[in-house]
Amino acid sequence: MMMMMSGGSTPREAPQTGQGDRRLSLAEPLPAQGRSALHAYSELPGSSAQDGGAQALNEGRKMLLALLRGGGAALRVGSRLGLDVAAASMSPLLQTARDYARPVRKKKQGIPSHLDDLPPTMLKKDYANLPVVDKLDDVVRRMLSLEMASQKEKVKIKREQLADKVRSTPNDTGSFEVQVAHLTARIRTLREHLHIHPKDKSNKRCMLMTIDRRRMLLKNLRNSRYDVFENTCKQLGIEYDPPPQYRRRATKRWIAKKALCIRVFQEAQKLKAPERLRQRQEWQQRALAAKEQALQNEGTPV
Repeated sequence: MMMMMSGGSTPREAPQTGQGDRRLSLAEPLPAQGRSALHAYSELPGSSAQDGGAQALNEGRKMLLALLRGGGAALRVGSRLGLDVAAASMSPLLQTARDYARPVRKKKQGIPSHLDDLPPTMLKKDYANLPVVDKLDDVVRRMLSLEMASQKEKVKIKREQLADKVRSTPNDTGSFEVQVAHLTARIRTLREHLHIHPKDKSNKRCMLMTIDRRRMLLKNLRNSRYDVFENTCKQLGIEYDPPPQYRRRATKRWIAKKALCIRVFQEAQKLKAPERLRQRQEWQQRALAAKEQALQNEGTPV
């Protein structure tokens, strides 16, 4: 009832403008880009702004603000002023004025790529060993070089370069150290991709799976050939941290469960002990009987 008596509307708070809010008003002076757009709209055919004066300036300012905001306000103001809003919205000056009202986005700083050390004059992998390459023209040679190559072809060359550092023989293509080199090139490529596209969950999952596989190969190489493991980490620039002996946090519940499992295992072994002893005695008797039978067969004449 009180709302109806007071006019039927409730008071609203003024919207809070943040740091990036760049809304324009009629009282605010237009920037240089906005003034150029206003001048362009005043010269459109059918506009009352050609007559000059304060009224024309206010009408042009209203038109510019409405077009900047977009929506139904632009259509209403344009129809009142007799302007073609669809044609005016395609103007490059309007796009410049709209860019003024948008907040500036900071560009991400790029990280150094592991492909930067590849010279652009190097030939691609498929054409590097051809004897005809020396007789080609400079333009064709440039087209076959890494300057015109894609990132996929550059990664292939980088994989071979890393594998050449650790392989023991020229024909070695599947040893642990060569697999580690190939996985290292893939991990570095995915890491650069995720730095630019951090929301790419699929490639992030692939990178984590590749890291786990490389860790497993390094662990096997460390347990079998430690000298090759040290050389591989040194040549590829890998910092290997050995995993802890127990990864799980030791809680009271986990300790009690482990003690119960050990006790159950010991009781099961005690129950199986008589049966295993009987089987062992039977095996010994069979072996002794077979040995006596062999001695008797050797002593009997043919």
